[in-house]
Amino acid sequence: MILSPLWLPVTLAAALFQTWRTAMQQRLRGQLSVNAAAVVRYLYGVPVGALLLALYLLLFGGSLPAPNLQFLLLCAAGGLGQILGTNLLIMAFGYRGFAVGTAYAKTEAVQGAILALVLLGERISAIAWCGIAIGVCGVLWLSLAGRAASWRELARATVQPAAVCGLASGFFFALTSVLIKAANLSLPGEDPVLRALATLVMANILQTIMQGGWLLAREPAQARAVFATWRTSAQVGALSACGSACWFTAFALAPVALVRAVGQVEILLTLLFSRFYLREQPSRTEVLGALTVVLGVVLVLAGQ
Repeated sequence: MILSPLWLPVTLAAALFQTWRTAMQQRLRGQLSVNAAAVVRYLYGVPVGALLLALYLLLFGGSLPAPNLQFLLLCAAGGLGQILGTNLLIMAFGYRGFAVGTAYAKTEAVQGAILALVLLGERISAIAWCGIAIGVCGVLWLSLAGRAASWRELARATVQPAAVCGLASGFFFALTSVLIKAANLSLPGEDPVLRALATLVMANILQTIMQGGWLLAREPAQARAVFATWRTSAQVGALSACGSACWFTAFALAPVALVRAVGQVEILLTLLFSRFYLREQPSRTEVLGALTVVLGVVLVLAGQ
C-alpha cells in the first residue's frame, strides 16, 4: 500500500482534537448521564460533519458518493462498536478501576493491528509491530504509574472487572476502526478523503438515531438536558466531529495499525497539557513512560 504523506499530520490532529474534546467533556460531568453525554458527541457532531463535507466539496470539487446497503450496514456496525466501546470504558470506571480500565483500553492499537490483518489483510513490517508493542507498554506504564508495584501485580490486575471491561472496550474501538475503513472502501469514487467525510456524517446520523432512541425511551429527562446544555454540548460535538473527520481520513490513507499506533501520542498531549497549562511537574516515571511511547511511535514510522 502506497501511503499518502497526509496521513501522519491528520493522525496527530485527530489525537489533539480527541484530547481537547475529552477535556471539554469533563464540563458535562454531573449535568448529563453516561448515555446523554455520549449522544451530544453525535447529535451536535452531525451539522459540523456536514459543514466539513460541504466545505471540502466547495474547495476541491467532486460529487457525493452514492451510499449502498453494504456502506450503511458497515457504518451502523462501526457506530455501534464505538458506542459499546465507550460504555464499556465507563463501566470500567464504575468498578473503581479508572487507571486499569484506561490502560487496558489502550491495547486497541495491538488489537486493531490484529483485526486489520485478519479482516482487511493489512500487513505491516516487523519493525512496526515492535513499535506498536513498545508504544502499548509505554501507555500501560503511564496509565498505571504508581499503582502497580511489579509486573506480577500488573498481571493480577488483568483479571479485575475493570481490566476485563477495558480490554473489551479496546476491542470494540479497534473493531470500529476496521469497520469504518471498510465502510469507506465500500463507497464508489477515487477520493478517499471525500469518502471519509461522507462516512463520518452517515455514522454520526446512525449513532444519533441508535443512542438517541435509547435515551428517549429510557431517560427522557436526560434527552431534554442534552438540549438544555447546548452551549457546552455543541462545543463537545464540534470537537468530536473534527477529531472523527481526522481519524476517518487517516484510516482511509494508511493502515489502521499505523494510525492507531501513532494516535497513542494522545497520552503525551495530555501530559503536555498537565505540564504547561496546569503547571504540574511530571514525575520520573511519567517521563520514562512518555519516552517509551515516543520510541514506539518512531519505530512505527521507521517501519513504514
